[in-house]
Amino acid sequence: MTVIGTDRLRELVAGLVRIPSPTGDERALAEHIAAELGGRVQPLGERQANAVARLRGDGTGPDLMLYAPIDTMTAVDERDLPPEGPEPAPEIEGDLVTGPGAGNPKGHAACVMAAFETIRDSGVRLKGDVIAAFGAGGMPDRGGQGVGCSFLLEQGYHPDYAVIAKPGWSASHEEVGLAWFEVTVRGHHTYVGSRHRLPYDNAIASAAEVVLAIETWAEDYTVRHTSGQVAPQAIVGAIEGGWWRMPAFTPAACRFLVDVRLSPRDTPAQVKREFLTLVHGLGAEAEMVLSIPGTSTDPGSPVVRAAVGAFERLDGHHVPQEGMSGATDANILRSRGVPTVRVGMPKVAGITDFALGMNTVDVREMARLTELLVMIASEVAG
Repeated sequence: MTVIGTDRLRELVAGLVRIPSPTGDERALAEHIAAELGGRVQPLGERQANAVARLRGDGTGPDLMLYAPIDTMTAVDERDLPPEGPEPAPEIEGDLVTGPGAGNPKGHAACVMAAFETIRDSGVRLKGDVIAAFGAGGMPDRGGQGVGCSFLLEQGYHPDYAVIAKPGWSASHEEVGLAWFEVTVRGHHTYVGSRHRLPYDNAIASAAEVVLAIETWAEDYTVRHTSGQVAPQAIVGAIEGGWWRMPAFTPAACRFLVDVRLSPRDTPAQVKREFLTLVHGLGAEAEMVLSIPGTSTDPGSPVVRAAVGAFERLDGHHVPQEGMSGATDANILRSRGVPTVRVGMPKVAGITDFALGMNTVDVREMARLTELLVMIASEVAG
């Protein structure tokens, strides 16, 4: 089976990069993907949609879903727009394509498209269906967290097995979940001119101490909960308190959000108890406002074995990835009863900046991932 070349891969990823797809506004990109593959758009709302295409087998084998999310980090207003500005345009320099989401998720989505085209154009007879699915709302955002993936599964696209394309040149059979905690530190609402005359308890200053204590706790938390392929992390990611227009006043409370990653061997309730014990001991309050359990697929599952075997045929060996703390829609797939393996491209060599890594892809690595996806699909559904 001939795998699509780098010219087509470059064309595919550039086409995806040109269409903005912040979380909650993916419909235009879904329409583009559906048109390219001869598939269909699956609306979640006026501006949000999935794309899906199916190659039908003869019904004697298992169905396989090749899945990739398509949303990028949300732009709520002009202040949140990336440095590239509101009109994304891919920059192509040799084998590298740079633009919003070019590496993650759009480069991986383009590989799923290319794998689907390769299998379709080969004319090979399939025993099971091969479904190419592209989910909206995959980012760790209040409007994301796998809403598109859940909708796909609920609306009839529920395969026997799934492969999710996300970064990492390895076959990963498990990943962390996540819990978000809203922490509130209380103080006294007062005025700078009265600091020396009234009881003074600045919630912002107190919150700073709590934040530092949580950041210190996070390092120990990771050590204690690392196992298997995961090393769950935690960070303080957002904080609010006071008013930019009048810094002469202190707020009565300061709030911040903490993202705590969860091992598949820990439940959200267990981690909540640990975190609340910490926060209450610091004199603050906390509430868990989001929880998605970590998940694991049996390493002996056919889809995991097929992925490991594909790596061994391509590279001569498979190197398991450890120390992972990224959560993806694989958790949604597994929680709905779909054994799932994660495969993806390695980081582009020489790039250490997080944003640039998300926004750059090497088409040579895209070709390798596409070949890997075709091999897995042929093994599972062929």
